[in-house]
Amino acid sequence: MSSYRPYQYIERRKSRQIHVGKVAVGGDAPISVQTMTNTLTTDAEATIAQIRRAELAGVDIVRVSCPDEESTTALAEIVREVNVPIVADIHFHYKRAIEAAQAGAACLRINPGNIGSPERVREVVKAAKDYGCSIRIGVNAGSLEKHLLEKYGEPNPEALVESALEHAKILQDHDFHEFKISVKASDVFMAVAAYQQLAEVCDHPLHIGITEAGSKRAGTVKSSIGLGNLLWAGVGDTMRVSLSAEPEEEVLVGWDILKSLGLRHRGVKIISCPSCARQGFNVIQTVQTLEERLAHIQTPLTLSIIGCVVNGPGEALMTDIGVTGGGSGRHMVYAAGRQDHTIAADSMIEHIVEMVEKKAEILRAEEEAAKAAEAVVAAQ
Repeated sequence: MSSYRPYQYIERRKSRQIHVGKVAVGGDAPISVQTMTNTLTTDAEATIAQIRRAELAGVDIVRVSCPDEESTTALAEIVREVNVPIVADIHFHYKRAIEAAQAGAACLRINPGNIGSPERVREVVKAAKDYGCSIRIGVNAGSLEKHLLEKYGEPNPEALVESALEHAKILQDHDFHEFKISVKASDVFMAVAAYQQLAEVCDHPLHIGITEAGSKRAGTVKSSIGLGNLLWAGVGDTMRVSLSAEPEEEVLVGWDILKSLGLRHRGVKIISCPSCARQGFNVIQTVQTLEERLAHIQTPLTLSIIGCVVNGPGEALMTDIGVTGGGSGRHMVYAAGRQDHTIAADSMIEHIVEMVEKKAEILRAEEEAAKAAEAVVAAQ
């Protein structure tokens, strides 16, 4: 990430680049946000609807479980009806992986060691090559191989890394290199340590996550600590926040983590105060309403909502649009860091929504003009 403030600079780990369908993973590609459906895959209509909700939230890649032949049959329809690449989640049965590749999956999530004999692994790799699939080696602390548990006595970072490298070697021995690796654990310390160690000994792109993180609130906190730690250190090429919640919630949290670290930008980033007795308007309700009203905007921009003049002007200096609570039912509106005008409390929400939408349109037009100019220069 580039920044004019040195303390905000994050140097990402250098990794090989692969593709999950149209989405590049690794190298200099943006860190992609993933989620996983929780509907029955055989219910294609419900699964498609869930993926579309995740798409509206900004998801880049979606994983779908394929435990049986009926699921891989439904996968073909699902792939046709959505706009993001689909990862087929495969466990144990090699034929499901082959069927998923044939059905149009962009990536197969497997553990080569769970697939079975070398011949079966060879068939899965051949299918991935024939149908242009990448592979994710998914190592999990809850399902480590017996020989590693016997060696280490319990799941630990070293066991996760050793498992990942063993599986990577299986694919490399078959001359297959379009793969990424995850070494997930529900324990934050174990997961972070495993990813840090793995990042130092290979250049494969890494899918990061804290598995089985928990409920929406607790899982968000846990994932933010673990994933934030890794991303701040430059580790991670694609990510999933695992929550006991709807997939779109995972996507929103993933984006918020990336936006907080300045690694990706999408939609309106609201900077708001916790509110106190000094507030000139109901900050909590205002922010909640604005989040809902501005959820459709994809263009990156910043909005500060501060209840009083203590920190309001300072925050407004660093945001595209700002509001600071004032007296007599009128509040100060800032544009590009400067005081611009006041607005009555009863019309503030509608006014801010209109301002943000107009600003987003201007920024989008500027971006399109810049891209057009670049295309002209490149064509010369």
